[in-house]
Amino acid sequence: MPPIQLNLPNTISLARIVTCPVLFLLLFSSQVSHLLIAYVLFTAAAVSDLWDGHLARKHGQVTDTGKLLDPLADKLLLVATLLPFYFVSQRPDPLTDLPWWGPLPLWVVVVILGREILVTLARSWAARRGSVISAGFSGKLKAFVQNIFSGSLILWYGLVRIARDRGWEGEVAWVAWGHLHGAVVAASLALAIFLTVYSLGVYYWQNRAVFQRSEGSGA
Repeated sequence: MPPIQLNLPNTISLARIVTCPVLFLLLFSSQVSHLLIAYVLFTAAAVSDLWDGHLARKHGQVTDTGKLLDPLADKLLLVATLLPFYFVSQRPDPLTDLPWWGPLPLWVVVVILGREILVTLARSWAARRGSVISAGFSGKLKAFVQNIFSGSLILWYGLVRIARDRGWEGEVAWVAWGHLHGAVVAASLALAIFLTVYSLGVYYWQNRAVFQRSEGSGA
C-alpha cells in the first residue's frame, strides 16, 4: 500500500470527508441555525471540490492519495446530503416537501446513488486490469448540477422556516422569491436526474474499448 501523501490539495479533500458526517447530522435538524450552518458547510465543501483539483494540477501535486481521496469525498458528500433529503422529506410536514416534487421519490435516490455505485465498480474493475478511467465532462457537469440542487434545497429548508417564523409567507416579495427559488430546486433536480442517466451512458460508451480490452486480458 503506497504511503499517504498529505499535500495541500489532499488535505482539502480530507477536510471535505470529515465535513460529511457533520453535514449529515445537521440536515436532520429542523432548527434554522443548524440548516444555515449546513448550507455554509456544504457550499464550502462544494467549492473546495473545484479548488483542490485546480491546486493539484497547477502546482504539480497530483498524487495517488489524491486520486483516492477526491472521488471518495465526492461520493460521501452526495450520500451525506441525498439520504437526509429523502428521510426528511417523508416527514408529515409541508415545510419538508421539495418544491413541485413533494416528498423526494425513492426512485430518484436509487437512480442517483445507483449510478455512482455502477461507475465505482466499473472503474475498480478496469483498474485491476491495468486501465485507469478518469472522470469525463458529462460526469463533472452532473456533479455540478447535483451540487446546485443540494445547496439550493438546504437553503430552501432554512428560508421557509424563517418566512414562517417571521410571518413573511403572504408577502409579495417572499412569494416571488419562493417561486424563483423553488423553480431552481425543482429544475436542478430534474436536470441532475437526466445527467445522471446520460453521463452513465456516455461513461460506458466512451470507455467501451477499455472494458473490451480488460475482458480480453482478464480471466
